[in-house]
Amino acid sequence: MKRTRSAVLATTSVLALSLAACGGGESAGGSSAGGGGFTPRGDVTMIVPFGAGGGSDLAGRATATMIEAANGDVNVNVENREGGSGAVGYSNFLGQAGDAETLLATETALLALPISGDVEFDYTDFTPIMKLGDDYTLMIVSADSPYQTCPDVVEAAKAERITAGISGITGLDNIVFTLTEQQTGVEFDRVPFESGGELTAALLGGQIDIASLNPGEIIGQLEAGEVKALCAFSEERYADYAELADIQTAKEQGIDVAFAQFRGVLAPGGIDEAARQFWIETMQAAVETDEYQKYIEENYLQANTAAGDEFVEYLEGNNQLLKQVLGG
Repeated sequence: MKRTRSAVLATTSVLALSLAACGGGESAGGSSAGGGGFTPRGDVTMIVPFGAGGGSDLAGRATATMIEAANGDVNVNVENREGGSGAVGYSNFLGQAGDAETLLATETALLALPISGDVEFDYTDFTPIMKLGDDYTLMIVSADSPYQTCPDVVEAAKAERITAGISGITGLDNIVFTLTEQQTGVEFDRVPFESGGELTAALLGGQIDIASLNPGEIIGQLEAGEVKALCAFSEERYADYAELADIQTAKEQGIDVAFAQFRGVLAPGGIDEAARQFWIETMQAAVETDEYQKYIEENYLQANTAAGDEFVEYLEGNNQLLKQVLGG
């Protein structure tokens, strides 16, 4: 598995050490050690704004594990705060401003919610720490579905009702289905669920016709033959993974759609520079651990990382793209 690192990350650690050494002040929930550095006073909370069993939950728990591996003095407790397609968790996190002992496992909903919904936050209200990687999806149907390719589904949608399960309007699944609709001129009926686990159960139970799921969410059912993947909404095939390598991309099948959900970590807004640099350094160490590599490989992500200001730049660009897709 290739691990991509931006060149800026190689120098950020040195810069972070310098800034932390000369920074002062104290964030709520943490203490300033000698030289102005930040140290968490107690356990750290990792908020996951979606339910258990989905890709966001997997990311949050894996991130907690890699943080603990990178810094043995930090203990991270994961809390699922699902509801409102992620709005409940993000709104709760908004109220944690200044508390540097609370983090959030973030993804595309951070940008999609403010564009498509009535919420009181956007990404600028928080402190971006680290982008962990890119997570694409597969179009999934049950094993007994008559469809063999993504164009089969599109053709069927021209003549009959096709029900697509989504993890809310902000999810990557809804985004790629919207892009597919814009590309082909069809419309899918949507049924929202709060987690990938619930969505998978609905697919297996025949409540929906199609789903767009991250490989890590559905690999067990794929290998068991309970579902089948019709195409991948990715730029290239999953060539590094033998179990997914034969799945054609949507582009190969004539549907020009590829969009990745980022996985990352936020701190609340209003924390001081010492706390920000502490978490950036901690996450830079975390993505060098075996736990990070295990997470990437077991969940079939592309290991494209971005720390601090580089993550901010990524969010700015991705936000503009999503506004075009979602009509914001």
